[in-house]
Amino acid sequence: MQPITKKPDSRPGAKGRYAFVSLGCPKNLVDSERILGQLQLDGYDLVQDPQGTDFVIVNTCGFIEQAREESFSAIDEMLQLKTEGGTRGVIVCGCLAERQREELYADRPGIDSLVGVFARDEVTRIADRLVGDMDEQRSVFHPAPIRPLADTDRLRITPRHFAYLKISEGCDRLCTFCAIPQMRGTHASKPIEEILVEARQLADDGVRELIIVAQDTTYYGMDLYGSPRLTELLKQLDQVEGLDWIRLMYFYPMYIDRPLLETIAGSQKILPYIDMPLQHISDNMLRRMSRRVTRTETEQLLGQLRDTIPDLTLRTTMITGFPGETENDFGELKDFVQQQQFEHLGVFTYSHEASTPSARLEGHLPEELKNSRRDAIMEIQQEVAFARTASQIGLQKDVIIDQLLDAEANAWIGRTRGDAPDVDAVVYVTGENFPLQTGHIVKCEVVTARDYDLVACAVESPR
Repeated sequence: MQPITKKPDSRPGAKGRYAFVSLGCPKNLVDSERILGQLQLDGYDLVQDPQGTDFVIVNTCGFIEQAREESFSAIDEMLQLKTEGGTRGVIVCGCLAERQREELYADRPGIDSLVGVFARDEVTRIADRLVGDMDEQRSVFHPAPIRPLADTDRLRITPRHFAYLKISEGCDRLCTFCAIPQMRGTHASKPIEEILVEARQLADDGVRELIIVAQDTTYYGMDLYGSPRLTELLKQLDQVEGLDWIRLMYFYPMYIDRPLLETIAGSQKILPYIDMPLQHISDNMLRRMSRRVTRTETEQLLGQLRDTIPDLTLRTTMITGFPGETENDFGELKDFVQQQQFEHLGVFTYSHEASTPSARLEGHLPEELKNSRRDAIMEIQQEVAFARTASQIGLQKDVIIDQLLDAEANAWIGRTRGDAPDVDAVVYVTGENFPLQTGHIVKCEVVTARDYDLVACAVESPR
């Protein structure tokens, strides 16, 4: 957990100084950037060190137990700082605040304010009260809106060359293990024209890689237009000047049709990369999870994806130890992972969430078994991943440069078209013959593999 910053020093005449901790997924990161942008416009200064600030904001994640524990730890650290006189106030916002507001105030009375997911634009008003010595606890929660909140005027905390673009909020899926609809509401799409305005603003601000996120990307537009409109949206995003890469995340394995696949395949900007969490493959598990797809349908879809989109990179996630998962169910999952040879795959153990339907299912499994099954899947995937990286030695690939490697001259960290930031592998790039900078896209030749990662050298001038 690291506080985030954009500049080290306060401006003369600033209303106050604050520190910020952002946790959770890229969708939560967009919310953080919006809050930061509003505070900046209102005259507050973001600093790195929370010591000596007027207040600290913790934007939390409440998805699963592990994420909640990280959020609790961050809150407790800042409350301890407040107790010691290091900051005047602690504001807690985001999904955990939305999900456990009563428990948070009861267990942590030092919290000054709780701000719900859809009340994020109220943070500046809360900050004004804190700085103005209005000390009473104050909560601000709004119901989920019919239309998503605006994400413009963000103070971006990603590197300048890539950004996340949230195209919808909430989710209409009723997966039995998931509490997202309880925290984020039902599916609500941004109008295409609003998304395009935001995309152009990001491109004008130097963004070269635009990463499309939502709770359910393929469902985009159903609430606004009566049918999914992701294909139409992508065709228009493809025309935005300044963008080089468009990356697609959080596909649900429904509402994927041939026009969508052909749009991806025919674009120079839309990357052949799809993140599609499948969760399991056994029909028994898929029914108990209420995933609304079957193994046969999933396998047919995967075949269609690979047949239609050349050089496709598929990322997925699985859950082990879901209630009622038998040895046969798990055997199916192992065989499926071995057969499919996914480019990227992550595994979560089932997290018991008391407010979800799965908590009431019979057949809950011990933690040791959940963990051993996760490890078995990851062992299979590790072999797949290592063989894949080894097979790329000698190939030439476009790499986007993310950062300098430990201040070493001509040594950089980047990613291929098949790697999303923070979740996938990286490429270590040397550019002795070519001056490189963060945000450059450069042709590189892979010289060796380091487990999941690659080592490459630049072979052309960057662009």
